[in-house]
Amino acid sequence: MQTVVGVRFKKAGKIYYFDPGQMELKAGENVIVETARGLEHGQIVIGPRQVSEEDIVAPLKTVQRKASPIDMDKVKENTAKEEEAFRVCEQKIQAHNLPMKLIDVEYTFDVNKIIFYFTAEGRIDFRELVKDLAAVFRTRIELRQIGVRDEAKMMGGIGCCGRSLCCATFLGDFEPVSIRMAKEQNLSLNPTKISGICGRLMCCLKYESDYYGHSCKKVVAPTAGRKVITVDGEGKVISVSNNKKTATILLDDGKTLVVPWEEVVEKEDE
Repeated sequence: MQTVVGVRFKKAGKIYYFDPGQMELKAGENVIVETARGLEHGQIVIGPRQVSEEDIVAPLKTVQRKASPIDMDKVKENTAKEEEAFRVCEQKIQAHNLPMKLIDVEYTFDVNKIIFYFTAEGRIDFRELVKDLAAVFRTRIELRQIGVRDEAKMMGGIGCCGRSLCCATFLGDFEPVSIRMAKEQNLSLNPTKISGICGRLMCCLKYESDYYGHSCKKVVAPTAGRKVITVDGEGKVISVSNNKKTATILLDDGKTLVVPWEEVVEKEDE
């Protein structure tokens, strides 16, 4: 077992483990750590805890220090520089007439590198753009192409539920989402109703997927549209609730009733 702290560099970003060393650290504190990109500022979101060696990506780096007031001033200064870098990069993109959309700019804490995030339909030859940016900022430049889900995560927004996007508020990683999850939950398969503002299937389809999949395996649900037999007579299944394990039946006499799955028998095709 290894003692670690979980550090996050962006809001709703991925959590990385670091060795606290001899320092007494707690959740909510700002720290300076060494990463593959150089020194970075982050916030501890998971206090010291024991984790197994299998959960650690070796080599485990050590927290350099707690962030001082001078460090926090530098973070604010870098944030202000990012706004200016964003403006300059947009001008350079227009000057080179490149079919790309700039999404975000990020300075590393030690200003050793500036990362420009963008979206584009295909591959972009931005070699000349990099040269121009390097001449202006005189530091290492990285242009990183991202997908539409990452774009939504960075820019944020309001989902169809009326709440802030999950990916921009608390989801650290994107999990695979499939149309099968919508089918299991008896949702409309209309793309406009099950897609987020990024145009991909909504992340929240994953939240209850395991429950629906497990419940469907335990009790066989009647098929919507099939003729069935109930204690009140024959009818047709017009809807199924996987959560309540009930089916809504339209009887042949015009009445509608809701019955548990186990009380419904599907008629064999004649």
